Amino acid sequence: MKKFINILFLLPNIAFAENNCATIRHVPDKELDLQQVINLGLCRNPQTAAAYASLQANKYIKNKSYSYYLPSVSMNSNVKRNHTEHDDWIYNASLSASYLIFDFGKRESDFKESLELYKAAGFDYNDSIQNYIYSVVNGYYALLTADANVKSAESALIVAQTAKNTADKKYKAGAVAKADVYQADTNLASSQLALERTKNNREITKANLLKFLSFPSTENIKIKDMPASFGSDIEMKNLDRLIEIAKKKRPELLKSKSETAVAWYKRNSAFLQNLPSFSVNGSFGVTDKTFGGMFNDMSIKADGHIGISVSMPIFSGFANMYNAKSAVSNYEKAKYMEQETQNSVMMDVFSAYQNYKTAVNVLEQTKTLLKSATESERVVSGMYKVGRATMLDWQTAQSDLTNAQKENNSAKYDLFIKRASVALAIGDIRRELKDYDNGK
Repeated sequence: MKKFINILFLLPNIAFAENNCATIRHVPDKELDLQQVINLGLCRNPQTAAAYASLQANKYIKNKSYSYYLPSVSMNSNVKRNHTEHDDWIYNASLSASYLIFDFGKRESDFKESLELYKAAGFDYNDSIQNYIYSVVNGYYALLTADANVKSAESALIVAQTAKNTADKKYKAGAVAKADVYQADTNLASSQLALERTKNNREITKANLLKFLSFPSTENIKIKDMPASFGSDIEMKNLDRLIEIAKKKRPELLKSKSETAVAWYKRNSAFLQNLPSFSVNGSFGVTDKTFGGMFNDMSIKADGHIGISVSMPIFSGFANMYNAKSAVSNYEKAKYMEQETQNSVMMDVFSAYQNYKTAVNVLEQTKTLLKSATESERVVSGMYKVGRATMLDWQTAQSDLTNAQKENNSAKYDLFIKRASVALAIGDIRRELKDYDNGK
């Protein structure tokens, strides 16, 4: 139980790292790293706040179940007047108490059911937090990708402008035809259009990240780039090891186990409610009767009792029998759902693992592609300047370079997203943040 509580409340501590983050109206005017962005989001996001409120509600329901082990005490009092020739006033006060002694384990079963419900709510909250963190991580890397694409588009525009200037000079010198100038103009206009579209995409991507942080889309946010070593081969863990971690940490699977336990305790309670329960009870009362009339006589009477009572259902129209059968069926259903959840979790881990491995290979391939495209553009531009290549050759090389840059940008940050997907699949996205802080 202690271990569960420690795991459950580790993430909420992250959420409230900054005291005033929930009330600030503008994004901090500084570069934010991934951890700072997530902290800010967890503190402000209404979705996670609602999930936490739901968890608190389940905690109080769980606390209520402790009352099963405590006595129940009630007090009753009344005043009445008899309309007789003496106009009698009668005052009555009584105190009664009852305590369940033994019920063949039904009380314990009900208590454990409420405890498992609370644990299931905790795992559900943990799942909400982890999915939210993943959304922020996704948005963070998407904005870095968009920023990188803008820089690539700006570089492509500079190259296109250089090509345009070169074509103009060569045409004036009579070294090339007018068609080269037209081609250079077209390529320059296309590069300008691509830059505008890339900037627009960056603004939309930025607004999406701001939405996760509960800020208006008109705000500006500056984020830090990732360390070059982030996403290295150290993350290539054994698949079987990842599956074992997921079985211990994945919130959906842990929740399904708690739900199976809830169904088990409900099944027990349904059977046990047909057995007798033994309680001790007692009461103490005082009656004060005042007689109206000349002498105002007064008499006080006190009485009380203590004893043991036995309660057992005899016949309820077969309702208890059907309740028991229904509880058994629900328990069987919960077991099958737990198995289905486990199968789904293993598939998630496998898919995330394969996607991450692919992303690592794709990044290496795009690095090679970018290096080749950069060198090709450099060579072709030089050949065009000395008349050994056409403007079409240069434009093709420029286009290849732009595409290679975009591919490399996407592959670089997609690797981070795929790594976060693995962390989410095994239910330990906190490790994503820890490794980032350590620069791994």
